[in-house]
Amino acid sequence: MKILVLGGYGVFGGRLIELLLNIESLEIVVSGRDRNKAEDFCKKHSGDATLTPLALDRTDIALQLPEIKPDIVIDASGPFQAYGQNRYVTVEACIAAKVNYLDFADAADFVFGVSQFDQQAKTAGIFVISGVSSFPVLTASVLREISKTMEIHHVTGGIAPSPFAGVGLNVMRAIVGYAGSPITLFREGKRAQAIGLAETRRYTISVPGKLPMRNTHFSLVDVPDLQVLPPEHPTMQSIWMGAGPIPEVLHKMLNWMARVRSTLRLPSFEPLSPLFYRVLNLFKYGEHRGGMFVHVSGSANKGPVEQSWHMLAEGDDGPYIPSMAIEAIIRKILAGEVPKTGARSATRELELEDYSKLFEKRPITMGFRQDQRAELNPFKQVLGSAFNLLPTALQNFHGSGQKQTWQGQAVVHRGSGLLSKMIGRVFGFPKTNDAANVCVTQIPDENGLSWTRSFDGKEFESFLKVGRGKDSYLLSEQFGPVKVALALVLDEGKLRFIPRRWSIFSIPMPRILLPHGESFEQETDGRFSFDVQISAPVVGHIVSYKGYLEPET
Repeated sequence: MKILVLGGYGVFGGRLIELLLNIESLEIVVSGRDRNKAEDFCKKHSGDATLTPLALDRTDIALQLPEIKPDIVIDASGPFQAYGQNRYVTVEACIAAKVNYLDFADAADFVFGVSQFDQQAKTAGIFVISGVSSFPVLTASVLREISKTMEIHHVTGGIAPSPFAGVGLNVMRAIVGYAGSPITLFREGKRAQAIGLAETRRYTISVPGKLPMRNTHFSLVDVPDLQVLPPEHPTMQSIWMGAGPIPEVLHKMLNWMARVRSTLRLPSFEPLSPLFYRVLNLFKYGEHRGGMFVHVSGSANKGPVEQSWHMLAEGDDGPYIPSMAIEAIIRKILAGEVPKTGARSATRELELEDYSKLFEKRPITMGFRQDQRAELNPFKQVLGSAFNLLPTALQNFHGSGQKQTWQGQAVVHRGSGLLSKMIGRVFGFPKTNDAANVCVTQIPDENGLSWTRSFDGKEFESFLKVGRGKDSYLLSEQFGPVKVALALVLDEGKLRFIPRRWSIFSIPMPRILLPHGESFEQETDGRFSFDVQISAPVVGHIVSYKGYLEPET
């Protein structure tokens, strides 16, 4: 099968080709305006597929198609928002030449309008499918899954790329170009308009049992989901989709520019795109991971419910997700599953199960979170469905909704430094002991869970509750004036407690001074066991204790 990729050496086209390199039966024509770049790409990427470089401008494609004779044309060039009045020139050329067409279009109007070619595509016996990317294909598959158990009323979603993923110049041109421009979306049950990048929301992406992303600042973006998804769900009243790139300071600068442009009716900031492109790709810091979420509110059994879907991608795998939708379609075609003829958006081309197969060999995880309004147990709320994956001893320890006491023994080590001793004395941490008798009493109430730990009769207390705001999907544990927000991570049978944020007297403290230490719980020989380590920068080791607990008889 022969594939012509427009923008083949670009960000999305290049990643798609990398995903297809192991398919021997593919001949891929890597095209773009610069033949030298196309040749360099072909030289650097080798595999079972055959790569052929080609200099080609998309506006000249009608003349080239009869000579190239591809089976499929894939438009990965963009920015689709800037295609102008003749924006469907490639689609029309493919219909005339009877060549199948796919694209990465992220412009809502472009994708929504491609259905006007439906009858022409059917007459030509080809498929023309637009918007074959995470927005809207993955979003659509998630909503179909959620709609099986509830009526969908309001949808909020977003994608947060890794700061190390790299952003293409055409993508930056699209984003900066529509900053401050009206965007068509669905609001209060009808089509409406909002200002691109001027509206913002915060959200924490958190797959149950995995390390959540840090709370992220999202801004409204012009994506196909805003227009093509509401018709598929008659009960939908509104939809909002955002992007959360970092550094956040640059992101907020774009928000400010969007509001200024809208208020003063200034021309497009698109000429500034190269500057933002260089800055964004220069300042890369933070965690090398990205994610996506879809949060839905609606009704089931005549009552209000909420449900959310979360996805996390570690390291270099996240940037490939937008290209995986086309990869999946190509592989399906080679297996004999050819898309039906006609022109349409890509919302129904893949199901969530198709993505699961693509993700299973990569460090990409996803999961759903159900409505937790009736749940008072903070561990069950934070862990969600992962709570049921805990070893039995841990479920028994954390799962009771009643007051309970557990007893056991522990080995305790206190820090020897002056600051360490002072902190240990203030918080009542136990002294060094090779066989301390331990008693832990848990008292639940409507606000959270009180823990009283006793080591040889010396007590210290903390209060645990579900984090809110920037601490969403974290467990908040407070020792006097100090509050630490902890991620609960299930890792090979161990429940790990990973500090993410902290404050003193509700004043946020610098992350660089965040207390740390490897702390976890596990089941050992059928018993609940724990290993807690508390250290801090400058201070060093403060206290550690390791032992076991059993229910009081």
